[in-house]
Amino acid sequence: MSTLQAALADLLDGLPPGRAAQAVDRLIATYRGRTPSRTPILRDRSDVAAYAAYRMPATNAAVRAALAEFRDRAGDWAPADHLDVGGGTGAATWAVGDAWAEGGHRSTVLDWSDAALALGRELAAGAQSASVRDAQWRKAPLGGGARLPEADLVTISYVIGELAPPDRTAVIAEAARAARGAVLVVEPGTPDGYARVLAARDQLIAAGFAVLAPCPHDTACPVQAPDWCHFAARVSRSSLHRQVKGGSLPYEDEKFSYVAAARFPAAPAASRIVRHPQIRKGQVLLDLCTAEDGLRRETVTKRHGDAYRAARDADWGDAWPPGE
Repeated sequence: MSTLQAALADLLDGLPPGRAAQAVDRLIATYRGRTPSRTPILRDRSDVAAYAAYRMPATNAAVRAALAEFRDRAGDWAPADHLDVGGGTGAATWAVGDAWAEGGHRSTVLDWSDAALALGRELAAGAQSASVRDAQWRKAPLGGGARLPEADLVTISYVIGELAPPDRTAVIAEAARAARGAVLVVEPGTPDGYARVLAARDQLIAAGFAVLAPCPHDTACPVQAPDWCHFAARVSRSSLHRQVKGGSLPYEDEKFSYVAAARFPAAPAASRIVRHPQIRKGQVLLDLCTAEDGLRRETVTKRHGDAYRAARDADWGDAWPPGE
């Protein structure tokens, strides 16, 4: 069990059986049925504890996966400071601490919920990463008129869907202004989440950023509705997950969409695997997004030698070919 998972498990100790599951059910219904606004949904400790235990591991896994692909393209670049916009209990801050485990960077979490910030600070106290333990937790409004402090890396994860469209645009524009090095936006891997990421991508490109991941290019996305670009991160399921969702599998796949864009010079992948590879006898079929040809399928056979072996080990979301 990771340090984060252990800290989240401790949150649920002492809660009456079923209470956390009931709180999560209520909050999920609120998220699905609400109109975006400027008021926080997580208003007290019981709300925050239940929802953090349920959602924080999945959010953390998605951001970690996105950061891994970004870091592969970013070379030796590392942030001296990190701003977690709308960071709540700090899932992205933990992910950045893992991505640059050598440390040396400072993280600041901004959110509009006092309860989320307080719990995030409490969880961070037990982290192995110094950047998580020493993170700053600040209450701040999000949306139009909000001014963000500058940082090398700005992350915005699972938050712009909570904002009204004008506020989404304002937050991305302000993140682009504040980021000295890079911006990462992560949203749920749904058609709506992908649409929000795509709009953020357009804004970042217009602001002078270059897309490093997942796209192998800065041109128009070739994915056409009803399809959408998204990926998956595997997450261990806690007892709370099983109470809320049922089932017995020890894991689930968190679907997410993302864009990572940078001001510094770096090259994106030559292509990106956008579906699960299809492994057949003597061949592997890879659905790719490419810079030159848009979406295309590549067949890798045994006669391709090392490429065939790499294709058999490749996963949805990986850069292709490996090492380029």
